[in-house]
Order: sequence, then structure tokens, then C-alpha cells
Amino acid sequence: MAVQQNKKSPSRRNMRRAHDFLHPAPLGVEPTTGEVHLRHHVSPSGYYRGKKVMAGKKD
Repeated sequence: MAVQQNKKSPSRRNMRRAHDFLHPAPLGVEPTTGEVHLRHHVSPSGYYRGKKVMAGKKD
């Protein structure tokens, strides 16, 4: 089992965590419906890049 040789200081620990909450998730707008969704993901209505790819929540 691995055992650390030296204790990590709070400063070093917090530097490692500094990148966790930098940017909000990138959002995209679906061109056909105008819905806002995560980029590179299917919109809630089932559209991806302007084409219907799956049944949405309402269908």
C-alpha cells in the first residue's frame, strides 16, 4: 500500500483543486428549436446539429 512520504500543505492541496471550478459548462443553442443545451450533447427535444436523432421527452 502506498504511503505518502511528506504531508501535503494546505497551500499545495488548494493549488491542486484550483482548476475544479474555473469555467461554467459550455452551452450551445440548437438552430432548429432554439433550445440551450450542453455542447456536443443531444438537446432535450432530441435534436443534434439541426437534425432529429432521437425521441425527445415530449414525444
